[in-house]
Amino acid sequence: MIVIRSERREDLEAIHEVNRLAFGQEDEALLVRSIRNSSHFIPELSLVASQKGQIVGHILFSMISIEGQHGIKPVLSLAPMAVHPEVQNQGIGSKLVREGLKRCRNLRHEIVIVIGHPHYYPRFGFVPAGQKGLEAPFPVPDEAFMVLELAPKALAGIKGMVTYPPEFEGAT
Repeated sequence: MIVIRSERREDLEAIHEVNRLAFGQEDEALLVRSIRNSSHFIPELSLVASQKGQIVGHILFSMISIEGQHGIKPVLSLAPMAVHPEVQNQGIGSKLVREGLKRCRNLRHEIVIVIGHPHYYPRFGFVPAGQKGLEAPFPVPDEAFMVLELAPKALAGIKGMVTYPPEFEGAT
């Protein structure tokens, strides 16, 4: 049985290890640590998947923004999402995303941006961000740069560049 819950202080090393193993490198694990120590961190939106008392997955939503003629619109980034390699392809990632998006809605966030697999995230309602008038601040395939409106017409009148805080440098 998988339990999805907010991270706790005692989970931090296990979260680091899950991200390191899932991505085969330290970058994403260090990104999580950096965001956690920044003003962009939202504790309620750093979730773990636990199985038999072990952390087997993690998802993080943090603050970024869209800058354009409308001004600056705070939005969320879904990054990273990791599942331990030994339990991948068992639906744990999907449970993390669904619960995370539910909590984002409950906290009244309206827009989530993700750079991810174009065959994975559309099942949750993500669409290519370029179709909504959003631009990435760095080279990324159009189909991998996606957005989800958590509230109807959340992007109405909003177009421009998605901007990431310094914590993301080197992780994109």
